[in-house]
Amino acid sequence: MNRRPPAAAIFAGAAILGVAGGWLLAGGYDRSHRHDLFSTRMHRRFAALGWIERRGDLEHVPLLRDYLAWERIPALKQRAQRVIDALAATA
Repeated sequence: MNRRPPAAAIFAGAAILGVAGGWLLAGGYDRSHRHDLFSTRMHRRFAALGWIERRGDLEHVPLLRDYLAWERIPALKQRAQRVIDALAATA
């Protein structure tokens, strides 16, 4: 007797492993780029803003204000302003 698990169970297990792996990789990427707010690479600055948005506190606001004066890309400036507003709202 050769009993194989149903295809739906295999698919569900693979989906869970894929989501968990993606979550771990994304977290590692954010942690590795959390100090890259003034990087020359846009995707690193974007990752640094994401890290500050999730784990930042009011101590990051002066740094973000310096970043706003430095940044030239409007989308990143808008995101930084949203992060500042969110951090100020938690105070």
